[in-house]
Amino acid sequence: VQAVESGGGSVQFGGSLRLSCEESLYFSSTFYCVGWFRQAPGNQREGVAAIDSAGKVDYVDSVKGRFTISADNAKNTLYLQMNNLKPEDTARYYCAADPSPEGGRCSARGFDKVLGLDTWGQGTPVSVSS
Repeated sequence: VQAVESGGGSVQFGGSLRLSCEESLYFSSTFYCVGWFRQAPGNQREGVAAIDSAGKVDYVDSVKGRFTISADNAKNTLYLQMNNLKPEDTARYYCAADPSPEGGRCSARGFDKVLGLDTWGQGTPVSVSS
């Protein structure tokens, strides 16, 4: 699936960034589960946030209260607003869809998996300095 990702960059501790990912396939579906995962060099993939077609959201504990995921169906765009960024948030961020969420529940941890996701783009880098 082709997508256009944008919004990554370098910020200082406490700064903010807004990631965007425009994709044309999943947002036209009756049900979807989409989200963001990140991967830093030498680290395992970590699911960060997820949202389903009903607007239900889920976050990994480390970003709760700081990150907000949202989707604009009219614009076929997924967003991740990241506030109060910390150096440990430094990673490459990817947007993706989970066509078969475990138990039918769309969760952030569901985006930890290496297999089974439909990753949309090449990722966008986020770097947070202390």
